[in-house]
Amino acid sequence: QVQLVESGGGLVQPGDSLRLSCIASGLTFSRSTMGWFRQGLGKEREFVAYITWNGGRTTYGDSVRGRFTISRDNAQNTVYLQMNSLKPEDTAIYYCGRLRSSTILSEMRSPSRYDYWGQGTQVTVSS
Repeated sequence: QVQLVESGGGLVQPGDSLRLSCIASGLTFSRSTMGWFRQGLGKEREFVAYITWNGGRTTYGDSVRGRFTISRDNAQNTVYLQMNSLKPEDTAIYYCGRLRSSTILSEMRSPSRYDYWGQGTQVTVSS
């Protein structure tokens, strides 16, 4: 049984930082490309970042590039999202997902290409 469990969310002020974690089980994590997405209230799920199986490639959404950093620890089956300089518009539920195998590069930002998801962790940025 595949499980992805996110943690690390919370209520912070603009300009603060948070680090999210996603622990995976039941899948071959070290061979999986992992992604972070977010979904604000009443909005569609938005791509945040992904990281390939060995960390060799990372890609970010336009709204977070330069502020967020994705990383992974294959020994701990964990993918991280370091979020700096947080803004109120970063408020959302953050989800990690596992990319389906054989997904082509141009589709790796699409949530439909991810086959397993965690339950999400709420991030609220407010003064």
